[in-house]
Formats: sequence, C-alpha cells, structure tokens
Amino acid sequence: MIGNRIRLARIAAGMTQEEVVEALAADGLKLTKGGLSKYERGGSIPKPSVMRLLARVLGVDTAYFLEEPSVQVSWLAFRKRTGLGQKKQEGLKALAEAQVEVCLSLQRALEPAFADRQPVAEEHAGLALKIRVKESEDAERAAESLRSHWRLGDQPIESVTATIEDSGGVVVESSRDEDLFDALSGWANDTVPIIVVSRAVSDDRRRFNLAHELGHLFMDTQDINRRAEEKIAHRFAGAFLVTASTARRELGHKRRHLDLRELAMLKLKHGLSMQAWIMRAVDLGIIRESHARTLFSEMSSRGWRREEPVEFEAKERPRKLRYLTVRALAEGLLTPAQAERICPGITMDVTGLEPIGALDARALLLLPKSDRERLTEQAATLVAEEYEDDGALSGFESLSEEDQHDESI
Repeated sequence: MIGNRIRLARIAAGMTQEEVVEALAADGLKLTKGGLSKYERGGSIPKPSVMRLLARVLGVDTAYFLEEPSVQVSWLAFRKRTGLGQKKQEGLKALAEAQVEVCLSLQRALEPAFADRQPVAEEHAGLALKIRVKESEDAERAAESLRSHWRLGDQPIESVTATIEDSGGVVVESSRDEDLFDALSGWANDTVPIIVVSRAVSDDRRRFNLAHELGHLFMDTQDINRRAEEKIAHRFAGAFLVTASTARRELGHKRRHLDLRELAMLKLKHGLSMQAWIMRAVDLGIIRESHARTLFSEMSSRGWRREEPVEFEAKERPRKLRYLTVRALAEGLLTPAQAERICPGITMDVTGLEPIGALDARALLLLPKSDRERLTEQAATLVAEEYEDDGALSGFESLSEEDQHDESI
C-alpha cells in the first residue's frame, strides 16, 4: 500500500524517479533510482525519516502514504488526437484520482448523510439507464434517455460541465500536454462518473468532448469494435447537445441546401460547432451526404475546418472542487492554509475570484485522515446546531426583506 501511494504521489506531482532522487539528494538523502523503485513496488518500506523527506519533495503529508486509498477508478481508454505516452497517461489519471478523493472527502464532511445515500451514479447519473447499443441510431435513444433522466428538456445546455457536476460527476481540467489528448473518462468506486478534459480546446470542442465521454460512460457497446464505438459516441454527443426534435425545428425536416451563415448562428445558440451541425443534419436525414461534402469543402477552402469563423463562449470550467472548498472554509471546517493547499488562490478577496487554471496535482492530494475525521465531526455538530430549532429556513428567515437587498451585506 505504501509503495503504491508513493508512486501515485510522484506521478501526480509530475516527477520522474530521477527527479525525485535528485530532489532528495538536495535535501541530503542519498537514494538510488533502484531504491526508490523498490519502495514503489513494495519490495521494502522506507524509514519514517525517509518518508518525511519524500512527503516534502512530493508535496503531501506523511500520513498520505499510510492511508488506504478511498477511491478506486476504472478507466476507459484514452481518446487521443496524436500520441500520449504511457507515463503521461498515468500522470493524468493520478491527477484526476487525487481530485476525486478530495471532492468526495469534502462532500462527506459537509454532508454527513452523503455516505448513506444511494450510489451517485444510480441516484444522479442514471447508471441503471445504461443502454445497449449496436448502431448509430441507438445512440439517439441513449442520449434522449440521459437528457430525460437529468430533466434537461430539449433546450440548449448552458454548461455541460455544470450539468455533469450537478448530477454527481467530477470533471477534471488538465493543462498537461493539452494538445495531445481530447478526453478521458471512468468510474470512481463504480458510482461516480469522472471525465478529464483538456483546457486547450475551444468551449464548443470541450462540450462535444464531454458529451462524447458521457456516451462512453452510459452506453453499453461491449459487442462493438473500437472504430464503430467512437462513431456511435460521436452520434451520442451530437444528440445530447442538440436533440433530434431541436435540430429539425431549427433546420427543417428536409433541406436541399444549408448556408454556412445559419450554421454559424446555430453554433452560437447551441454550443455545437458548425461542422458538428453538418453531421447532425446528415445523421437525421435532413441533408444528403453529397451536400455535406460540399459544405465541408467550402469550409476547407476558407480555412474554417481548423478554426471556425465564430467562437462560442460558455461557462465550461469545473467549479465543484472550488465550491466545496469555499463552503468548507465558510463552515470553519478548513483553515485558510488547508483551503489554499487544495485550491491555490481560493482565499483571495471575492473581487479577485477569477477562474484559476488547472489545479496543481500535489495540492489535490487528500488531507491527512485525522483532519478528515475532524472535519466530519465538526460538520455533524454544525448541522445539528443549524437545524435544531427551525430547520433549513432558520438562517434565511432571520433576514428581513431590506437585508436581502442591502448591498453592504
């Protein structure tokens, strides 16, 4: 166990074994790469003094090495545009697992009843709705089922990221080798959906990537080859972002020609790229494939296949961890120093609360177990005190109407 925790902390910190050995040497500890590798494999256990130095180098508490991991993640395959080496893949996974551990730990501390609920996927995300698909048309039904379960109707989705987070999932934004991969998804403890996305892409591309990964998570494609599975996930993504009824309402049931200007307008309205709108029209039989080829050719001649002429802007930055950290800080469950360790910059004045970049993986590693137990106890006490008399409305009812509009509050 200790060896694997050392390995995960190193990977999350983005350090090679050589770099760790060099950092330890700078602190006066002579350890060979083979010795570190032996620790990570579990071949030997480091002395307490060595663990303390390792913790300092890797940016974690010593107690982290002694704790049983609270999250087990089953990852699906990477979706890559170019190549991402195995070590870098492992680093991204470690980053995501660390963030999920923190999110769930804070959620348990803030909501004592959280641990007694149904699994997140069953309660929020609809794991029971996982649909067997064999062809592209089945993806339409799967996307409609998930939208229905999440009560999204057929209106444009303001933020796919917020929708996933509000439904119990965790979205992790990565800045590592951001041009080498699109997205990665998996399940934490078989209940919590996780999606890792690159921060380098445009908002409409990010929305499509998120929806694509939802397709992988909520469709059963075990009898389909990889290439067909990707095509079906693309169909799911388009259907999740723009339902068939919405597409026909916007474009009509049959069209001989589409104008690139109307596709640009629809992109700004729905957050689906112009090229994805063309494919949506083909998938639904609104236009012929020959006309789609003409449209793509025209976009290519204008250089729009690589960069479309209009940019869709949305609130697609993950905020769940930041929100939980601020909430725990407000409740007195975290000290400012602990909050900063989880989300650097989180304690700044509210006027400076701009979205920060991808979080430092080392800052995401779990707080010591003793701290988590203390937080849970404090949360239970605070909740009991808050709801002892008037329940959930007590704090709200203490405000007068004037208070609610007083800008000085």
